[in-house]
Amino acid sequence: MRSIEICAGAGGQALGLEQAGFNHVVLVEIEKAACETLRTNRPKWNVLEGDVREFKANDYENIDLVAGGVPCPPFSVAGKQLGNEDDRDLFPEALRIVRECNPKAVMLENVRGLFAPKFSDYRNHIKEQLESMGYICFWELVQANHYGVPQLRPRTILVALKEKYAGYFTWPLGVVAPPPTVGQALYQEMASNGWEGARGWAERANDIAPTIVGGSKKHGGADLGPTRSKLAWSKLGVNGHGLDEMPPPKGFTGMPKLTVKMAALIQGFPTDWFFVGKKTPAYRQVGNAFPPPVAKAIGKAIKKALLQGDKEINLEEYVYEESRSAR
Repeated sequence: MRSIEICAGAGGQALGLEQAGFNHVVLVEIEKAACETLRTNRPKWNVLEGDVREFKANDYENIDLVAGGVPCPPFSVAGKQLGNEDDRDLFPEALRIVRECNPKAVMLENVRGLFAPKFSDYRNHIKEQLESMGYICFWELVQANHYGVPQLRPRTILVALKEKYAGYFTWPLGVVAPPPTVGQALYQEMASNGWEGARGWAERANDIAPTIVGGSKKHGGADLGPTRSKLAWSKLGVNGHGLDEMPPPKGFTGMPKLTVKMAALIQGFPTDWFFVGKKTPAYRQVGNAFPPPVAKAIGKAIKKALLQGDKEINLEEYVYEESRSAR
């Protein structure tokens, strides 16, 4: 399964799709630190550092999937919600890339704000553009905690498949077991520097986290979001007014802060995924990522549809050749 990943960031979606069985022929990302994160964790990935507006997909053949998390500020309730009037809106570039390489499937992720009524015309425009290229579209609001991620993180997911594959696609049902609590997800890290109070803290941190917010270059530092988010974190026993470099040490008292690694665990990254850069830019990569477990689940559903569609096509070709031979 050959895929192109645009706006790859620190690799949350790319990692999940890799786990689902996709092989990225190229990953496009503009931020230098995020590109270094991708190269550090996957030295064999073909990472192209640059603006997706300058990327041309014409030379890539036999692509199964074009995927990406196009920038969310144009649609985020935390911003001005300018939509297609925001120069950061890259949906048109994603559609151009799809048109250039004609993949079997498309997967584009964005924030819940894209489902606001004010963007209904724009969503319909995107859908119509894809339908004109022979795709059938599926658009869903997906909750990360339904896929084992210990975080409340709703995201809009657009999946589009060529007509011969679309009939085989169904949204994954998620996992039956509830997601781990913040305490269960972070206990090992909280205790890793000798903090005696880690177990008691973990027992009190008995719910999932609010949405991890990475912020932008212009706004947002290494903290856990606006006032409402900080209050939600404090109920879990976490100081949301910043991040620490290390887990709490022996003798620590008070509410601990998260580290970048802890924030990544809340996003569903594996423990060995390393983020390049100082604390604030590294945390921004984490906060802007798409949880790998969600990408994996949806990627597997797309892969299943593609395999079933190709199997059906091959069967039809076999029957046709057999009938010709009989004549």
